[in-house]
Amino acid sequence: QVQLVESGGGLVQAGDSLRLSCAASGRDFSSYAVGWFRQGPGKEREFVAAITWNGGGTYYADSVKGRFTISRDNAENTVYLQMNSLKPEDTAVYYCAADRFPYGSAWWTRQADYDYWGQGTQVTVSS
Repeated sequence: QVQLVESGGGLVQAGDSLRLSCAASGRDFSSYAVGWFRQGPGKEREFVAAITWNGGGTYYADSVKGRFTISRDNAENTVYLQMNSLKPEDTAVYYCAADRFPYGSAWWTRQADYDYWGQGTQVTVSS
């Protein structure tokens, strides 16, 4: 079992930065790939970014590429999402999720493949 807790959300202005954290408890978290997803008001949940178990591979949605950076510290059982140049359209609840056996093309986008999910943290960007 892996439990995930997101933190770091808040209310910011357009152009500001935030760093989200996904803290994990449970065994073997360092063996899991981790993804960040978000769900904006009235929208479906969508992929944002993902990272492989050792940080050797990172993947981003086109909408955040160049602005967001995903990283992890396996010694601290934590994955981060650094969000810069925030826009009002980034407003959403952000979720992290862990995938023990990622495989296949674009595995990072397949929500159903993730084994564990956090409760989410709200990010609101005002214009």
